[in-house]
Amino acid sequence: MAKLRFRRKKSGVASPSPQLPSPQLQLPPPPLHAIESAAAAATTSKAVAPKKKAGGARLWMRMDRWGNSELIECDKSVIIKRVSIPARDLRILGPIFSHSSSILAREKAMIVNLEFIRAIVTAEEVLLLDPLRQEVLPFVDQLRRQLPPKGPTSQDNNNNELKSTSGGQWLPGPEPTEGVQDELPFEFQVLEIALEVVCSYLDSSVAELERDAYPALDELAINVSTKNLEHVRSLKSNLTRLLARVQKVRDEIEHLLDDNEDMAQLYVTRKWIQNQQAEAQLTGPPSNSIISASASAQLRRISSTRSGASIISNYQNDLDVEDLEMLLEAYFMQLDGTRNKILSVREYIDDTEDYVNIQLDNQRNELIQLQLTITIASFAIAFETLAAGIFGMNIQCTWYSVDGIFGKVVWTMTGVSVALFVIIWGYARWKKLIGS
Repeated sequence: MAKLRFRRKKSGVASPSPQLPSPQLQLPPPPLHAIESAAAAATTSKAVAPKKKAGGARLWMRMDRWGNSELIECDKSVIIKRVSIPARDLRILGPIFSHSSSILAREKAMIVNLEFIRAIVTAEEVLLLDPLRQEVLPFVDQLRRQLPPKGPTSQDNNNNELKSTSGGQWLPGPEPTEGVQDELPFEFQVLEIALEVVCSYLDSSVAELERDAYPALDELAINVSTKNLEHVRSLKSNLTRLLARVQKVRDEIEHLLDDNEDMAQLYVTRKWIQNQQAEAQLTGPPSNSIISASASAQLRRISSTRSGASIISNYQNDLDVEDLEMLLEAYFMQLDGTRNKILSVREYIDDTEDYVNIQLDNQRNELIQLQLTITIASFAIAFETLAAGIFGMNIQCTWYSVDGIFGKVVWTMTGVSVALFVIIWGYARWKKLIGS
């Protein structure tokens, strides 16, 4: 092997002389089974990676206040960061509480869990869980019809918006136009659609139950059989479950109507605007930290109008819950009517059961009377059998030698048995033990 020679430079640092090209070492090729194992491992890692990424994610539909919607798949942490709600609130929307009804107010969102509709509503968007379910599709269609797609830039040219003097930040505050009915806040529009869909679903369920229940009950009243009884039993079970579902929604609305503070907390848009105004005052310069006098005068003028006439008037008074109260009262009355229909069907079922029980009691009484009659007849025949047994004994008797005595004795014992039967049966009739 060639030796390397070094020479010293003037600076005192040694530098190697040009090296000769060394021959390249050729490594043996890897075995075939090692290549196959590496390829299988790479394929397995690629196949497993998406599953690990999608773990815990659920399907949501996001729709903003302008009607633009999209389907997203995300986990709980993304939803919690997006709507700023505690993690325990997502358990309300889980499968454990799928049959419960609750409308909860949080700082920046409203949680709606009504039957099959499970959504989180903020001032700007609604997040709907499992939007592709068969029962949820009518709610999605209603949202798309009530919130037609339009760009948010169409709101920028509205002359009724209040602009703060702190730096061009727009605060939405539309002034009502004469002759035009103002819309509810976004969260109440979503809540109204949810209540409408749920109430319509419950009404249709009650109507279907009525179509099945009344003919089945009439058939049971005519013919009491095992098949008809089983059919009515299943209908009664369905009625009990349906009544419980209607009662849960009705109780939740009634709970909100009984407390104005809970209803005031549901005004998410009001709180959102108040937060925007507070942030505008804090971030602006001292001289421009408040809204201009003209904007304040316009705000006071709008607030002095009829409560509920405009969205701004609702935002200025935290205890003004007239809009939500009217909305909830309307659907409370509708649910109360649905509940009354179910109670009417249950009363009809109870009446039919009473009628069937009366029929069964009547048949039972007839069977008892028949059994009593047969018992009296058996006692009368037993007397004649006793007499026949006495004469059948092997004893000395002068009657055995009398000609024609057999017929006389038989007819006499039969007459006595019949007379005994009539006497006992008449006594039972006299005591009203046997009906006419």
